[in-house]
Amino acid sequence: MTFSIAGRCPRTGMFGIAITTSSICVASRCAWARAGVGAVLTQNFTDPRLGIRGLDLLATGRSAAETVHALVRENQHAAYRQLAAIDRLGKTSYFSGEKTLGTHAGAEGEQCVAVGNLLSDPEIPREMVRAFSADPDRHLAHRLLRALERGVAAGGEISPLHSAGLLVVHDQPWPLVDLRADWQEDPVRALRDLWARYEPQIKTFLLWALSPGEAPPFQPEEKLEA
Repeated sequence: MTFSIAGRCPRTGMFGIAITTSSICVASRCAWARAGVGAVLTQNFTDPRLGIRGLDLLATGRSAAETVHALVRENQHAAYRQLAAIDRLGKTSYFSGEKTLGTHAGAEGEQCVAVGNLLSDPEIPREMVRAFSADPDRHLAHRLLRALERGVAAGGEISPLHSAGLLVVHDQPWPLVDLRADWQEDPVRALRDLWARYEPQIKTFLLWALSPGEAPPFQPEEKLEA
């Protein structure tokens, strides 16, 4: 029901995830990242507890492979789970249980890992990895979105997509980027539009939190069309 990618930017130390699926609110259940620690994907028959547990394991210094192995070993329903992780060094690992739905696959690249289930083509994760690796100097959020867009262009999921999310963490304990498009006809395109609107404001929002006296004056958003 889902395809996704987790990645790290070695230049900035950012971690992030881009994800899309046919069900609602995918990012709230499946995408987990923590600044300075790593990122975890938990999908197929989703158990959000695995995302939280995975980040806690990564925070102890365990590698992505050790973390995924531990999650599988500890979980009595591992056969239903599809997992992926990236650690503080950019090393990756993934797992697909024997009851993962439909055509499923995963691919690892330099500082990234992509996984999916109910795919129209098992090569989709590999295509996503290629797209992520094509623009190493761009913002991590852009690279993750490009990978998700490549997955859609390569055939995506066999069911219509309805939700998508983009999550990026950096130096602070809260997300630098946390954008979601839910119950949309084209959620990945909607997510790209949200990113185009949000990216120019990231620095301002950080200044509001950390140094409000240095922030530019507040300017209300343009009125949305009815």
